[in-house]
Amino acid sequence: MHESVLLTESINYLNLNDQSIIVDCTLGYGGHSSQILKQIPNGYLYAFDQDKEAIKSADQKLKAIRDNYEIINTNFVNIKEEITKRIDHVDGILFDLGVSSPQLDEASRGFSFHKEAPLDMRMNRDQKLSAYDVVNTYAQEDLIKIFKVYGEEKYANSIAKGIIKARENKDIKTTLELSEIIKANVPEKYRKKGHPARKVFQAIRIEVNDELNVFEKALKDALNLIKVGGRICVITFHSLEDRICKNVFNEVSMIPKELQNLPIIPDEYKPKYKVIANIKPSDEEIEKNNRSRSARLRVIERSL
Repeated sequence: MHESVLLTESINYLNLNDQSIIVDCTLGYGGHSSQILKQIPNGYLYAFDQDKEAIKSADQKLKAIRDNYEIINTNFVNIKEEITKRIDHVDGILFDLGVSSPQLDEASRGFSFHKEAPLDMRMNRDQKLSAYDVVNTYAQEDLIKIFKVYGEEKYANSIAKGIIKARENKDIKTTLELSEIIKANVPEKYRKKGHPARKVFQAIRIEVNDELNVFEKALKDALNLIKVGGRICVITFHSLEDRICKNVFNEVSMIPKELQNLPIIPDEYKPKYKVIANIKPSDEEIEKNNRSRSARLRVIERSL
């Protein structure tokens, strides 16, 4: 069963009232959305997801609460286009960038390095590029770059070499095949620190779904969709996403350095946003749900 991370905190920071218009960019299995819907009886919820299985499950959950919502079956990179078709501005936007437990736990999706499955990792099963394509067709230098940048993997070079060597004989088709190749190409002591495939699988998943570029574009678009007093809550799960979020939030909430010492800041240079929170899960939540250990919630509010 999927447990939403930082659920109470993110819902509280959205500052909901009974008429709030909210966008959940990452519907998943409806954990956050169902809590939002309970608190906006006269408002409206727009929820994005590209995973048809997740949508089917979440829709049942939301229907049981009330019907003032719409599920938009597309990647949240299209937030600006889709929301402006329906409404000019909203009161709050939520991003929860974690891969949901059912996706990880369902072997056939190919997200897990613990379970045998075809190499897939597509959030949207209609897209062409899959983990199989990345592993079997990318050049060695491209694999190294992905593993280093998206996985922050220190043995990126030797793992990429191992993959190239293995695929000379035959295509690498399954998650456990890939997992064994990774294991065989890192030092023994590294294997004892945790599963050596974790960072590489994360890196491949990010590449397959273009997650970082998609998130940055959507976050910048989201800033223009919230009303004055409206908030954006972002839950990230690794340092790359968090860095993007932090940088975007800093860009729009800080006075330009060259103007910081002026006694009066001209109106056109006053920031339109202010950072409200930057928090991590409690020890209690981490104990209850180990997947929350790397999570962080950042919140920004439109002030002008």
